[in-house]
Amino acid sequence: MAFARVHLDESKCVTSGQCVLTAPEVFDQREKDGVGIVLTDSPAPELLGRVQEAAAGCPAAAIRLLHQPAGRVVGG
Repeated sequence: MAFARVHLDESKCVTSGQCVLTAPEVFDQREKDGVGIVLTDSPAPELLGRVQEAAAGCPAAAIRLLHQPAGRVVGG
């Protein structure tokens, strides 16, 4: 099942940067405090593996992948 959206809970982020190292097309860190941010909450399908790896590797479990119910079109 493909995910529909990426969510990063900034209040849980411990600024390790693992998400940025794993999927720099999707994640970055704020300059002032290093907290992770999502650059695009609906990344391209070819980034699925790296985004899942970033979520699994987050030491704070701050990244969630919100899944799309079967048959539902997101954004349309």
